[in-house]
Amino acid sequence: MSYNRRKFLGISALTAGALAFNKSTFAKSKMDPMSSLAFAQTAVPITVAERKARIAKAQMLMEQEKIDAIFLEGTTSCFYFTGMKWGQSERTFGVVIPAKGPLAYVCPKFEEDRARELIQPVYGDEVRCWEEHESPYALILNIVKDRGVRFHKIGMEERVRFFIADGVKRLAKGFEVVDATPITAGCRMIKSKAEIALMQIANDVTIEAYKIAFASIYPGMPQTELSAKISGAFRKLGFGGGAMVLVGKYSAMPHGSITPQTIREGDIVLVDGGTTCEGYESDISRTIVVGKPTQRQVDVWNTEKLAQDAAFAAIQIGASCEQVDAAARAVIAKAGFMANYKLPGLPHRTGHGIGLEGHEWTNFVKGNKTPIQVGMCFSNEPTISIPGEFGIRLEDCLYITEDGPKYFSKQSVSIEQPFG
Repeated sequence: MSYNRRKFLGISALTAGALAFNKSTFAKSKMDPMSSLAFAQTAVPITVAERKARIAKAQMLMEQEKIDAIFLEGTTSCFYFTGMKWGQSERTFGVVIPAKGPLAYVCPKFEEDRARELIQPVYGDEVRCWEEHESPYALILNIVKDRGVRFHKIGMEERVRFFIADGVKRLAKGFEVVDATPITAGCRMIKSKAEIALMQIANDVTIEAYKIAFASIYPGMPQTELSAKISGAFRKLGFGGGAMVLVGKYSAMPHGSITPQTIREGDIVLVDGGTTCEGYESDISRTIVVGKPTQRQVDVWNTEKLAQDAAFAAIQIGASCEQVDAAARAVIAKAGFMANYKLPGLPHRTGHGIGLEGHEWTNFVKGNKTPIQVGMCFSNEPTISIPGEFGIRLEDCLYITEDGPKYFSKQSVSIEQPFG
């Protein structure tokens, strides 16, 4: 689960917790956090040449899909292609990427000066503006027509809101308004070496932040205190970030509870969080016990580790994504837990795609026949949830190389050694 998503749900402050009691388990990080702004200094932003190549690939995919153009609001995909961040409001703003020709922006007239400050002209500098009483949908349609119509199809990126897509559809007589996901996902699903390098930094920072924060844990620690310490550790490392933390029986609720929680000795504590580097996300979960674990806790933790290992072993180039999910579930079911998302057991997919968003294309889930390809990035997190008792989640993200999968982070060694 991505840190941005947690912030959006407003649960990190409510479900923040604390971790292990034995501080010797979590030796102080070798890196001095006060000098570790070096992490940020090693980050190399995505180049103009790479973004131009992305636009060219999108145009190639449009040709294959027989789409004349796609429209994106000022969301993550807009940033992916143009390096420009805007956001969404009730007023339509976005970019048209045509199958042929330069892209163009659609903008409220009174926002034009601000837009031109943010737009990078190297990708296209045409801005068509609409006054408050005019239709932005007509501008979108006219850009498509001006760039040349062959297929009579306009693609809408999945984040485009209904009122915009419907507004274009009502005006675009003779056109079909279609899903642009084959274009946007077709580009974003496959990461470049530069993207993977940025994700590696985000993962390295997350592990360091966890190590710093875990060393401060004590019995009786309120959730909010550990949450603040994790966020503070990210700041010391030169990044913004945080984590959801679940304690005791609430660790069986994969996305947390609004109930305030306090760490007690013998509690399972599950931490799930991350940060971003040049927009690219990390997502790491660690589960430990405060004090000495029971045999039951150890056994379930070990089953979870076996499931994570089985999923990793199933990741082969050309294999389907659902095969990975099936491999993890087989281990959990063999250990006596329920199958088919039922509880106690694994209630969600084994993993999700990750990149500029914490959850993006594609997923390790039943029914997903998408073949695994070089450059894809995923989480591997087959949670075991036991309602009323506890939950265990080990989550590490990985990327696919020509030689197979590689983790961004070292896996947990044991319930008492969360860092490899």
